[in-house]
Amino acid sequence: MMKFKDISYVRPTVEEVNAARSEQLEKFKSATTLDACICIYAEIEDYTYDVIYTMWNLAYIRHSMDTTDAFYAVEMDYWNEAGPEMGLLEAEITKALMQSPFRAALEKAWGSLIFLNEEINLKTFNEEIAEDLKEENRLSSDYVTLMSSAQIEFNGKIHTLAELEPYYENPDREVRIAAHKADRTWKIEKAEEIERIFDQLIKVRAIIAKKLGHKNFVKTGYYRMQRNCYDKEMVTQFRDGILKHIVPIVTQLKEEQKSRIGVDRIKPYDDKVMFLDGNASPTGTPEEIFTNAKKMFHEMSDSTAEVWNFMQDYDFFDVMTRPGKAEGGYLSILSAYRAPFIFANFTGTALDIDGMLTHEFGHAWAYYLAKDIFPRKLQDASAETREVHAITMEFLAWNWMADFFGDEREKYYYTHLANHLSWLPYEAMVDEFQQYIYEEPEMTPKQRNQLWLGLQEKYCPWLDVTDVPFDEDGCHWQQILHIFTIPFYYINYALAGIVALSFWAESRQNFTATWKKYEKFTRLAGTKNFVELLEDADMPSPFVANNLKLVADEVKMFLANSSLTNLK
Repeated sequence: MMKFKDISYVRPTVEEVNAARSEQLEKFKSATTLDACICIYAEIEDYTYDVIYTMWNLAYIRHSMDTTDAFYAVEMDYWNEAGPEMGLLEAEITKALMQSPFRAALEKAWGSLIFLNEEINLKTFNEEIAEDLKEENRLSSDYVTLMSSAQIEFNGKIHTLAELEPYYENPDREVRIAAHKADRTWKIEKAEEIERIFDQLIKVRAIIAKKLGHKNFVKTGYYRMQRNCYDKEMVTQFRDGILKHIVPIVTQLKEEQKSRIGVDRIKPYDDKVMFLDGNASPTGTPEEIFTNAKKMFHEMSDSTAEVWNFMQDYDFFDVMTRPGKAEGGYLSILSAYRAPFIFANFTGTALDIDGMLTHEFGHAWAYYLAKDIFPRKLQDASAETREVHAITMEFLAWNWMADFFGDEREKYYYTHLANHLSWLPYEAMVDEFQQYIYEEPEMTPKQRNQLWLGLQEKYCPWLDVTDVPFDEDGCHWQQILHIFTIPFYYINYALAGIVALSFWAESRQNFTATWKKYEKFTRLAGTKNFVELLEDADMPSPFVANNLKLVADEVKMFLANSSLTNLK
């Protein structure tokens, strides 16, 4: 096994891929026995994951690491163009699987879920939309590159957007206001370009939906998310449950927050500050944080230790913020090496621990547990299930937070839990915003902004954006990466968040038993759908409104009993 920097990137050409897939397709169609059929399907999957996806993901990671690198910028342009062309034969292979004379025997061996998922996948692609997909890919990449290009002068230095993040938690309100103004000034300058990109994205996605025979892109987006056990109506009910059971509690928490930090109204630059003397911040250098992480994952379980050692030994991390690096964080997979890769931007805040380290490691650990499942498509759980893996890891890591926050660990617990609860309405708001804009694709930029402001008042009534340029104009949504690159993803965080909080509540009573349940849940990966996994683990479904109330009450009780609740 080699270190990440030594992995060679070799572009597989469209011609090479299509020639290999054509040959595999004919062999699959010609299989005369069940064993031959399974063997050939394994060859198809190995080629898809170990050649195509590995090189595609490698190019994406290295482009994210430095969006100014001309070579990988060109490679991402290539993949944006080549991906849809390669998808044509991939769709033919999927059709051949669905029509296989051995389908009944395959369903008996593999289960029916893979066939249901493939039926959904076929509803997201046809030959007519290949050129439109290329345009969608290009526009999404344009947005990522634009946001990564920020060079903002503040406090005597040049900052990226990620490098401004720590200032938003500064106890000095004037510092927060100045940092926020610098951020918003840059975004206001780029607003016209952002609106242009999004206008074009809306239009091309509407065209894609129409060519696929869907009423609008909402249906397309749900199919892309591979929602195989719930629909738009169930999501609407879930959002209503958040409004009824979560928003009132968060509103009260925000009242307490105002009192603690000494403000009359919570402005966007106040929202992240929980305590007047400052939030809990991780201690030590990044190297010391990694040393503590190794200790934590070694003590947590044998499997987490194994994954951590592998990733650290072979440098499958990139977490330091720097100019030209893409925003945010994610987990990617280099299947040929059975290797998860964590991409993040450390900012010196608690987000380094829960948002980047434990969260993304939860994804990495989940992949590693599932990497030997066959068919390989079943290694990949649904999006909301994957987020259960990640968010639950954040909360089950609480037992080790003293190593990262020292005497401020109680502050960390309070902030982590309160922030997590307050994110649920925000995630629901993003989802409802997307539903409306794709149901009404002819909205003007101004109408979209007004829609955002209305939803913000509904879901986040504590937030006051008066006299805050950019936010006051309803432009906040323009900085949400997922809206541009992965539409309809955000509600997955909220669905998973309710389940993760349920795991957290159980862990407070019996950590060992909860960990075993969590690991069993995670090992099942994509072999069952989201609802089936919850039933199998005896976990409450977020689609039952009363379950939201039970979880919210548990969090409310914990926070109310905290000595920090009324801290001045």
